[in-house]
Amino acid sequence: MFGLLKGMAVTIRQLPKKKVTLMYPEQEISYPERFRGVHRFIPELCTVCNQCARICPTDCISLSGSRDEKRKLRIETYDINYDICILCNLCTEVCPTEAILMSDKFELASYNRDDFYLDMHWLYHNELEYERLHPDRAIPQTENQKEYERKRSEKPASEA
Repeated sequence: MFGLLKGMAVTIRQLPKKKVTLMYPEQEISYPERFRGVHRFIPELCTVCNQCARICPTDCISLSGSRDEKRKLRIETYDINYDICILCNLCTEVCPTEAILMSDKFELASYNRDDFYLDMHWLYHNELEYERLHPDRAIPQTENQKEYERKRSEKPASEA
C-alpha cells in the first residue's frame, strides 16, 4: 500500500510541470547544426579520391569517375546504400573538399528496400533542400556548382 501512495505522489508532483512532449508531425523539431542525418552531396566539389568509400566501416558507399578533357577527375556515380549505412560521419570527416556533408533529415521509412539505394542526384537535391531550410548554415556556391545546377535543370528539357 505504501508503494502505491509513493507512486501516486510522484505522478501528482509531475502534473503542474511544463510538458516537454512535442506532437511530432505537426510540430517540427529543431536539430543542432552537427546532427548526423542523411548525407548531402555536392558533386562539383568531389575529386573522386575514394577516401569516403575506403573509410566507411560498412562499405555502403560506391563511386566512380572519369577524366574530362582537361584531364581532371569528375564524378559519374555516387551511391549510398542506406540499408547498411550507420550514419557514423566518418566519410564527411575524411573528405578533403567537403563534398559530402550530413543533414538533419532522417526520415527514410519505406516498404521497399530499393528505396534505400540513393544516388548522387538525390543526395544533391537533399543538399539544396538543406540550404533552403537553413540559409544561415549553407556554404557559398562555387561557379562549378552553379554550372552543375544549370545543366541539371536543362537536361530533362533536352530529353523531351
